Amino acid sequence: MTVKLGINIDHIATIREARKIREPDPIAAAYIAELAGANGITAHLREDKRHIQDRDIRLLRGTVTTKLNLEMAPTQEMIQFAINIQPDMVTLVPENRQELSTEDGLNVAAAAEVLAKAVMTLKNNDIAVSVFIEPETEQVKAAKKVGADIVEFHTGKYAVAYDMGSRQEVDREISAIQDMTVLARKYGLQVFAGRGLNYRNAVNIAAIEGIDEIIVGHSVVGRAVMVGMDRAVRDMIDVIRNADK
Repeated sequence: MTVKLGINIDHIATIREARKIREPDPIAAAYIAELAGANGITAHLREDKRHIQDRDIRLLRGTVTTKLNLEMAPTQEMIQFAINIQPDMVTLVPENRQELSTEDGLNVAAAAEVLAKAVMTLKNNDIAVSVFIEPETEQVKAAKKVGADIVEFHTGKYAVAYDMGSRQEVDREISAIQDMTVLARKYGLQVFAGRGLNYRNAVNIAAIEGIDEIIVGHSVVGRAVMVGMDRAVRDMIDVIRNADK
């Protein structure tokens, strides 16, 4: 089974917000990504609105034809926004205003009661729910307990180990993701993976049996600056296909 590819368009908006003008347009980028073969579009609406804006999500909801995945913190304000917009799915993530990107998985086990209410509210409004977690037994069990439909495993530690050339650490992280994918599937959860994935390291994650989708953002946007969004997405699709060989 070929793993699907979700494209995170946050950093198209990052470039736009550097000048506070209208371009580049993340909605246009999402459209091109879909035409190039992306299976879904992800956008993180942060509370500080550092890149994606409310208007972007509204426009994306009207234009995305594959799957719109809204990443957000599990706050009352954001939950109500999601209910109003009706994305295809929501991914609940931790949020730290000082971070450059999401640095850790959501500690679902430590906030199970609050998150269960958030998940129930979203699902009662016909929105599928994913939780962004570390590949750990406690977190997978908690994801099942709170009623999530999907888990997205944080691959940031794997990506760092890969960049540092630490073979032992890379193997350890891949093993953890493999084991937790098996557990998640046993619980009936879909499995996504993302953070720090690029054209060099994504193939190892895409090759893990049971992973439904990988989500890539910064690397594809960075390549798109050089070769265009269409080529950047198609090149990442080629990387994923190589995982089947």
